[in-house]
Amino acid sequence: MTETLDPGARGAILQAVDALREDAVRTLETLVRCPSTLGNEQSALNEMARIYEGLGLAPRRVPTVPEVLASHPGFSPPLVSYEGRDNVVAVHTPRETRGRSLVLQGHVDVVPEGAADMWETPPYEPAIRGGRMYGRGAGDMKAGIVSYVMAFKALRLAGLQPAAEVQMQSVIEEECSGNGALAAMLALPKTDAVIIPEPGPGLPAMYSAEVGVVWAWVTVSGRPAHVRDMQAGLNAIKAANAIAARFEDYQAEMNKAERIHASFRGVNHPVNVNFGTIEGGEWNSSVPTRARIGMRVGVMMGYTAAQTKADIERIVAEAAADPALKGATVKLEFKGFMADPCVFDMNAPIVTMAKRNFADVSGGLLRDYPATGLTDGRFFTLYQDTPVACFGPDAQEIHGIDESVGIDSMHDITRTIALTMAEWCGVEKTA
Repeated sequence: MTETLDPGARGAILQAVDALREDAVRTLETLVRCPSTLGNEQSALNEMARIYEGLGLAPRRVPTVPEVLASHPGFSPPLVSYEGRDNVVAVHTPRETRGRSLVLQGHVDVVPEGAADMWETPPYEPAIRGGRMYGRGAGDMKAGIVSYVMAFKALRLAGLQPAAEVQMQSVIEEECSGNGALAAMLALPKTDAVIIPEPGPGLPAMYSAEVGVVWAWVTVSGRPAHVRDMQAGLNAIKAANAIAARFEDYQAEMNKAERIHASFRGVNHPVNVNFGTIEGGEWNSSVPTRARIGMRVGVMMGYTAAQTKADIERIVAEAAADPALKGATVKLEFKGFMADPCVFDMNAPIVTMAKRNFADVSGGLLRDYPATGLTDGRFFTLYQDTPVACFGPDAQEIHGIDESVGIDSMHDITRTIALTMAEWCGVEKTA
């Protein structure tokens, strides 16, 4: 067990974090300029490799290979090829191991910017207004990555380094499968704890639980016709909407009080069914031939992704058998998230230590946060039984327009991670 951090070392580390504040802002700007949407993460991954080299660490590429991961219970069916999109990791090894090992993990992928013309400033041109940095991915979760990088750099600036192995993992696809995190986790030795600086709900929070998620895609092929003979056709877009409507009752059923896990008591409507994409049709004056809708279905504790998949299959099959859809062909696919829900151990030493250090440096509290979304933290908890402290800077409008992160909040998270890493791992003087 590591001893309590020496007050002199603590003061030196905090002073070093303060000295790196502008460096942190500039680093975040560089990462936000990387438009690292699905399939386009290379620029951000290359930047992370440069950042790790700047810390004196040797970056290593970890491929995501579906054939290798497919038998793992945490694997999700991929959406696109993994070629040229290898995760980037780096490992610090101490001269003498005296403390506990740690993973610092974050995802470089971001969701699409949506209607770029609705942003006050362009989504990949970081802008600072009112103490916040705006840009896609600034909050979710590039600020968190910067926080753990600067925390490690601060120890070095203070003439110290962790006295235990510290793994840094920059991964892809947290937003759609988690397969990058799974690949990186399996490629490296199990550690004693994990810190993932994901943003919370717009206030200081520690993830206490998270729902599972299943992604599914329904493609309806109807019967095209000229609009003058509309009744002779079968409108694929209308048929797809009719299938989607059948999930309203399912959503209500899944949110009944008796189905809600204790971790989510008091959370309004924790299980969500979202239809996030629709594509189809060929011409305004033609009955559309085909339509494809993409859905995201939440999974509550006590239920599994496999059970949810079966529910989706049943509901779609029932809809396809409706006489109103006679003549239509309905195809159901599962690509992307096939993720089970997860409860984090709020009594784990890494969690209580991080909460204490956050309170000390910020004067605030990291309240428990049962999330109606999900993080990569589930892999370490469900499949390694490794305790996870998942907490991050104050981010607003993530996945929305004008996403932003509070710079002061990012600074508090950096200080928290630096102190927690030093206390958890122990420290030794740099060579």
